[in-house]
Amino acid sequence: MNNRRIPLFAAAWLAAAAVLRGQDAPAPTPTPAPEPEPPPAAPAPAPAPAVNPTFFNPAIAVIGNFLASAGNNPVQPSPAFQVEESEISFQAVVDPYARADLFLSFTNDGVEVEEGYVTFLNLPWQTQAKAGKFKVQFGKVNTLHLHVLPWADEPLPYQDILFQPEGDTWAAEGISVSKLIELPGDTFSEVYGQVLDDSTGTDLFASPAKGDLTYNGQYRIFRDFGDDHNLEASFSYAYGHNGTSATNTTNLQNAALLYRWKPLQGRPYRSLIIRGEYFWSNREQPNGLQKAQGFFAGADWQLGRQWFTGVRYEFSDRATDAAMRDKGVAATLTFMPSEFSVLRAEYRRRDYAPGIVANEGFLQIQFAIGAHGAHPF
Repeated sequence: MNNRRIPLFAAAWLAAAAVLRGQDAPAPTPTPAPEPEPPPAAPAPAPAPAVNPTFFNPAIAVIGNFLASAGNNPVQPSPAFQVEESEISFQAVVDPYARADLFLSFTNDGVEVEEGYVTFLNLPWQTQAKAGKFKVQFGKVNTLHLHVLPWADEPLPYQDILFQPEGDTWAAEGISVSKLIELPGDTFSEVYGQVLDDSTGTDLFASPAKGDLTYNGQYRIFRDFGDDHNLEASFSYAYGHNGTSATNTTNLQNAALLYRWKPLQGRPYRSLIIRGEYFWSNREQPNGLQKAQGFFAGADWQLGRQWFTGVRYEFSDRATDAAMRDKGVAATLTFMPSEFSVLRAEYRRRDYAPGIVANEGFLQIQFAIGAHGAHPF
């Protein structure tokens, strides 16, 4: 007999015996059904994120400008050491339609609002407007803050024609409206119209009466030439009372040209900027009309990742006496460890109209802490 059939025979015999005794055959023990797994618990709601207490605070930055000088300049004397300017900036978006910028300047003469204005970004006809105190859109260098200049000083026309002291450019309170105009061939232009109250105590413009305002306009054009070159040109015109009498006025003109070369590939740490500006001033005075002219041109070359060098030539008639002309040259060497610090050495020679020659050397150290927004390009 096959041994595999024995268990089946035994099972049948036991079932038959149970029937004979009046008993049912034992039912097989059922296998319990597996209990269904409970559904996964819903994740607990994440707690609401805490509001950053600094979220609505403006971006704050501090920029220091230390200047050491050597040499003698009786026309424009300067101390051996000075913190020429410390700038504190507050910049933030007001709402989807406006932003605000405030720049405070700390100098040896005290504290003043260098710039403080609100800009309305989306006005009809694709225009923008700002109101407050701002650097006047006159020329190119005039719109730049001291810490972004390629020199430790400003060119001669800013002192002789615009009457700005060393370390300053022309700023005034008023309203400015601008519009960007796209031209064919990847060319862009922008037009500015500004109404200013320039009664700030300087000799450039003054307002004998409340309605004697200063008016300024500029048209500039910009174009890229390939990936590495671009050119910018502008013409500016300003008109207003100069305060020498109730009716005397001054009109200023400026033509500026700026060329930039910055390769995007192959030589990333090389660049060249060539700039020049010409000034005309027609100033009415009790002793007659004074017609003064001024000019400067400079080139700045990037030697490597952190090194720059530059030269500048300048001359300017004096706005109050156009027969007197000052001339000068300057050379700079700049080391920029990072975008937050600058060390610059400058040699400057100026020949002033009375026959005074001044040879000077400057050492400029700048540092920046905090989030400082980009300045106009």
